[in-house]
Amino acid sequence: MMEFASAKGPKLMLDESSVLDIGGCFVDGVDIAPGKAVPDDGDARISHSVEGFLFTCGPDHIRHREPIPGRKDGKVYPLHGSASSHPAKILSTRFENGNAECHAVIDIVTVEGQPARIERRWRIDGTTGEVHLEDHVVNTSAQAVPTFLMYHMNIGGKWFDAKTRLEGKMLDGGGFPWTFGPELGGIFCVEALGTENGFAEVRLGPIAAISGKTLRVRFRADTLPHLQVWRNQKAPADVLGIEPVSHRWVSRAELEAGGEFNWLKPGESRSYALSFAFV
Repeated sequence: MMEFASAKGPKLMLDESSVLDIGGCFVDGVDIAPGKAVPDDGDARISHSVEGFLFTCGPDHIRHREPIPGRKDGKVYPLHGSASSHPAKILSTRFENGNAECHAVIDIVTVEGQPARIERRWRIDGTTGEVHLEDHVVNTSAQAVPTFLMYHMNIGGKWFDAKTRLEGKMLDGGGFPWTFGPELGGIFCVEALGTENGFAEVRLGPIAAISGKTLRVRFRADTLPHLQVWRNQKAPADVLGIEPVSHRWVSRAELEAGGEFNWLKPGESRSYALSFAFV
């Protein structure tokens, strides 16, 4: 893990062994990542990533274990796509004038055996403490492929209390307590409405354990037009996830039938972005 921090804001632990995703996220000395308090779905490839604050799902698939068309060996799309566990090549890391920036590339082999690349840039504003992520997913294969992306931002539920709420223009009534749904967990996926300057916003807080701060997440709504939120408090799990995502929560076949695949020709790319701050 590589420590990444600026003059203000959280201290992040970036995982060079897996897409340069975020492991620990320390705010006021508290690591708000869920750690072991996450359900194990049996995929050893992502077991360490899902314990961190942010991991990347895609680019070949999201959400469903489904058969790969044309395969006779029984191989299926992995639940979280193929990005996790691919190491990052750090191109540059800079700490200047209180700001922090890291640029890396991650070469991926998809479940279909096709190459792809994520060009990733992390930046922390040393004045505001806001963390910015920019990703460009490039089709480096010789054929057109559909591209998906989902960011899982996981927070340990032990840090929340009855005053902690989810708020955003895309949510019913503008927001509700974090304990939405059935007693031990729930999930929903909505359109990312209420954009400002092309970005949607959702907030989670106040969080007493980090001095009453609220996690504010903004994400690019043209390429991440949906927000999924899930929580699981079925012991030993205790986690809530904020998940900007490129596609609706339906099967791959339904997305394809609806013309909702984002196709990239060889050499083409698609860009995604999000930011978060503790305010």
